[in-house]
Amino acid sequence: MKQYLSYAFGAFGHDAFYGALSTYFMIFITSQLFGSGDAGFDAKMIGIVTTLIVVIRIAEILCDPFIGGMIDNTQTRWGKFKPWLFAGALISSLGLIMVFTNFGGLTIKSPILYLILFGIVFVILDVFYSIKDISFWSMLPALSVDSDKRAKIGTVARFGSTLGSQGVIIAVVPLVVFFSQMFSGTTGDTETRAGWLGFAIVVALISFLGAMATIWGTKEEHTIIRKSKKIRLRDVFKVIGQNDQLMWLSLSYFMLAFGYVVTNNLLLYYFTYVMGRPGDFYLVGVITAILGVLSVALFPILVQMIKRKAIYTCGILFMLIGYVVFLFAGNSLIFVLVAVSLYFFPYPMIFLAALMTITDSVEYGQLKNGNRNESVTLAVRPLLDKLGGAFANGIVGLAAVVTGMTGNAQPSDISSGGLWMFKFFMFFGPMILIALSALIYMAKIKLTEARHAEIVVELEHKLSDRQQNTF
Repeated sequence: MKQYLSYAFGAFGHDAFYGALSTYFMIFITSQLFGSGDAGFDAKMIGIVTTLIVVIRIAEILCDPFIGGMIDNTQTRWGKFKPWLFAGALISSLGLIMVFTNFGGLTIKSPILYLILFGIVFVILDVFYSIKDISFWSMLPALSVDSDKRAKIGTVARFGSTLGSQGVIIAVVPLVVFFSQMFSGTTGDTETRAGWLGFAIVVALISFLGAMATIWGTKEEHTIIRKSKKIRLRDVFKVIGQNDQLMWLSLSYFMLAFGYVVTNNLLLYYFTYVMGRPGDFYLVGVITAILGVLSVALFPILVQMIKRKAIYTCGILFMLIGYVVFLFAGNSLIFVLVAVSLYFFPYPMIFLAALMTITDSVEYGQLKNGNRNESVTLAVRPLLDKLGGAFANGIVGLAAVVTGMTGNAQPSDISSGGLWMFKFFMFFGPMILIALSALIYMAKIKLTEARHAEIVVELEHKLSDRQQNTF
């Protein structure tokens, strides 16, 4: 129980951090960071910062397998993961607080210097967030080699991550308004940069405390299967490339994550600039938090009944139905919430199905290639999320500028053409990506629960025989 709860709290803080950085940081940039009074200058700066974020995140993603290799090669009295988890949590939390500022007014006084400093801080933030992300999730195959136990640990962790990500949705507007009133003396629903900074500090603190709970409460399982040789860092991409099941799952999951994150990141824009009801956005967080807990609770039951493959593909079909409802929801709050519920409800189960498949591919790769690479393999899932998030940030920034949804714009300011473009970004593109994701998973993924159990037995016999021959 201690292990389950501490890992779940770590996931809670981790996903709260991810939500703040991948979704609400872009909203902060487009609505509050630049206030020169010159709309053309502000739009240009938004475009430059958005491009910087996309370029940095894509470039940093290439480092993720090497980070996984460093973690796999680590041996300390605290295990291989915990030292990296501590460093990543501390520095990424400090970085999050810094990027939610204008660096002492440099956005106006010295825009070039601001862009230089922002780039440096964001690189450090992104690298150490990756270290935290990879060390946290790659602990999962180290906590157990049994698929059923992994599913339980993963399910509990997903409880935490769902509450963290949806908790941010519930809390973001109230927290920003509260800190705006506290630090800036505003009234009503007015938001300020200081309000967003207060929000960032709260999220950073929760993320760090969650990591500390995981460090304190988890313990690696030591078995014959988990013994491995050190990996040469130049071989990390070979390890990933030779694992065909990991590669196909990666392509499918990337398309799913990219489409979902684009829609999710544009949701507050929909409430603000299409419906004109940003104050009601917290309802999305309340509903999705409840549905997320229910979805995660159903996963262990459904995975026993219909297995991961059916959960993944049928869940995507359920999401597409939600998108269709959203297309016809218009400004109706009830229909919008119904649509959000339909496309969100299966996502935690789909995530768990993908996570369990990636986790089981550790043993698949070990049997196929002769060495165990936990962190290198599990680094792929965060890599895909960040790649999807990076492209989604670019799409969100582009959509905001193209459709005129920036600064203090009102719903009445958005043209019919702008509204159509917004729907293309938010609905049609993601629907195509998600449908392709399901087709790839159905056609190419062969690593079922039954096949993984066979692989574990094969590895145990193979390694046991090798150890006996050595003696």
